Amino acid sequence: MPATEHTEMLSVPGGCLITFEGIDGCGKSVQASALANRLSREKYAVETVREPGGTALSEKIRDIILDRGHMEMAPAAELFLYEAARAQLMSQHLAPLLDSGAVVICDRFTDSTTAYQGYGRELDAGFIRQANGVACRDRYPDITFYLDIPWEESLRRRARERRDADRMEMEQKAFFQRVKTGYAAIAHADPGRVNHLDGMRSIEELENKIYVIVRKKLDSLRGVTDETENPRP
Repeated sequence: MPATEHTEMLSVPGGCLITFEGIDGCGKSVQASALANRLSREKYAVETVREPGGTALSEKIRDIILDRGHMEMAPAAELFLYEAARAQLMSQHLAPLLDSGAVVICDRFTDSTTAYQGYGRELDAGFIRQANGVACRDRYPDITFYLDIPWEESLRRRARERRDADRMEMEQKAFFQRVKTGYAAIAHADPGRVNHLDGMRSIEELENKIYVIVRKKLDSLRGVTDETENPRP
């Protein structure tokens, strides 16, 4: 009988946390899935998660946050619910995955809290930084992709999906303009981590651009260079 081929999965020392950010309809989920598929084909250990969510408890919190029956929710209560969901996700899922050397692709993370609850709800920025740090154990993304689209395009894309808006999506233009201002400020303050991309570009163009950036980062984290892959004779 032929020997069974064994393929060892590629790992990254300390893991790699990749996040996708932007207002609803920007294409985060599509690009996160496409990237996960490409890296899986290259034998990387890859996991995808979403925020809020990713664990049984976090998914229940997600239902509360997005429920249109809770329109009276106070901004501080909203913040604490997001952080509670994140703390559970980090403890139960993300930390073990990253410790094992996996590539974790997360649809939203701490930047969403800064943009939505900080800029959108106008809560204190310093307090949000502290809350984010506690919930994520000061483990922040290695790479972030901010897919930027106009609010009007977000409405058009969501209308094409023909689904009811959740509690967050029911906010008005002024709220989302503040959120977009927040994302732009985050990208400007941390250009080495945050890749500010035009979400109006084609899905294929964005997918290829994201892949190139991620592969470069993964090679760096793994200590792979042209020299190690193609040593000189």
